[in-house]
Amino acid sequence: MTRTVDVLVVGAGPAGLAAAAGLAAAGAGRVEVLEREPAAGGVPRHCVRPGFGADALGHPLDGPAYARRAVRAALRAGATVRTGVSATGWAGPLTLDVTAPSGPERIRARTVVLATGARERPRSARLVPGSRPAGVLTTGELQRTVARFGARGGHVGRRAVVVGGDPVARHAVRTLREAGVAVAAVVGAPPGTAGAFGAAVPVLAGAVVTELIGRGRLTGVAVRGEDGRTTVLRCDTVVFTGDWIPDHELVRFLGLPLAPGTRGPLTDGGLRTAEPGVFAVGNLLHGGEPAQRAAAEGRAVTGAVLARLAGRPWPAGGVPVVTAGPLRWVTPGLLGPEAVPLLVRAERRLVRPVVTVHQDGVPLRRERVAGTLVPWRSVRLGDRWTGGVDRAGGPVVVAAEE
Repeated sequence: MTRTVDVLVVGAGPAGLAAAAGLAAAGAGRVEVLEREPAAGGVPRHCVRPGFGADALGHPLDGPAYARRAVRAALRAGATVRTGVSATGWAGPLTLDVTAPSGPERIRARTVVLATGARERPRSARLVPGSRPAGVLTTGELQRTVARFGARGGHVGRRAVVVGGDPVARHAVRTLREAGVAVAAVVGAPPGTAGAFGAAVPVLAGAVVTELIGRGRLTGVAVRGEDGRTTVLRCDTVVFTGDWIPDHELVRFLGLPLAPGTRGPLTDGGLRTAEPGVFAVGNLLHGGEPAQRAAAEGRAVTGAVLARLAGRPWPAGGVPVVTAGPLRWVTPGLLGPEAVPLLVRAERRLVRPVVTVHQDGVPLRRERVAGTLVPWRSVRLGDRWTGGVDRAGGPVVVAAEE
């Protein structure tokens, strides 16, 4: 039996919940959100720390409070939020097969918003050799384990090594220390970031983990420093942080093109994919963004979804947007009829770079960006950067010069 909804949102993280709340409040009809986890709210549910904005009284919000507020907003707007429900594949362009606690279902939608988020690349995808002992985690796995078990019963060990250097690594260090786990070292942090981890945490900048050691349980990691020498750090836990990859299985099953830099679905400024009626928002497009930015993207999709529901034609194609030089990626990957902001991320640390936009060899904009671009934080370029693009021209190239 097939059920029909007006908007089907896949993923109940910050972006998906914000999209559902905005669309339901705007009168989009029946809005349903599917979440495969047992609770809605996404990654913030496990981030017991401030940094998620403030409530109506100005009190700072931690991750769980932020997640609860996002769920309440979607429900109060009239959206239906279902947990423990996994989308397993497509039965048609706008029809999804799902598995719920009550059994298999088929849901047909007038529009679909994909908000499945991103995950950290695990040890296997990073090609770190060695045995396969217990005690090898990503930050997300660490946070879920600590939230459920604390430091009891050996679920998290007593001495850990953290791999990575962006803010997620700092959150991992904080989680470990709050759980009573000693941090032996942070491996691979960029130069100049040692102070961010606290004076008591050794930071091996530029080093890499070359092997995991131990059988049954991790007993150490082999680390090669910038000088080429290898040492063994004794530990029973290693946490791999950052290095985000989109949860894009549904995107690939539908055969949608992927953006070359992010490996998320290619979208235009209205967050439309190549499939009419299918949108994509949040960290599915570019992993590692803060919850507030992902939620803002969820809210931004409202207008384009309402236009689709009203019968407005789906734009055909668009002008490709690509990066050059030391920029890792840019989104959106296509420019449609509207002038929209660009989100860019650097491949390495850039101090006050000059960012340029060219099309067909013609410079459209050149501007020095204040501050420093870093690989773990995106920079938003306002819609003035795309106002002069020729929609009938060639690819738009975004580059940076030091």
